[in-house]
Amino acid sequence: MCEAVGLPDVDHVLQTRSIEVGGFDVRLDYFEDDIDALYLNFDFGAVSAGRTATVFRLMLEANLLVYAQDQAQLGIDSDFGNAVLLVRVPVEHDTSGDMIADLLAHYSEHGSYWRQSILDASDERFEGIASGNFSWIRA
Repeated sequence: MCEAVGLPDVDHVLQTRSIEVGGFDVRLDYFEDDIDALYLNFDFGAVSAGRTATVFRLMLEANLLVYAQDQAQLGIDSDFGNAVLLVRVPVEHDTSGDMIADLLAHYSEHGSYWRQSILDASDERFEGIASGNFSWIRA
């Protein structure tokens, strides 16, 4: 993956298990009880005070309507209150660094959309999205 995205310091990535993609911190992880998968944890940023309940609802809708088809889930980091996207990437014989790089870019675009449309949106735009019109959801 480091070769595919042009990161020269592979040891640093392996040691920190984190990279930056499109302005988002991404934690790369694996778990001993699921050794056939890599986990990508995108930190999309803080949820503004007063918007938390609505953002939770929007995340639930996105999880049901968009991310259910992927192995991804939106949520809130319990330590910092930031919106996060956790993606489970099955590691198979044909998994490549290029494929992981493409996934990182793809979900970085999702993060940009969430940040622009929901997390950093003006109150007027946020209220339009929160009204229940599902046109904001983009696959």
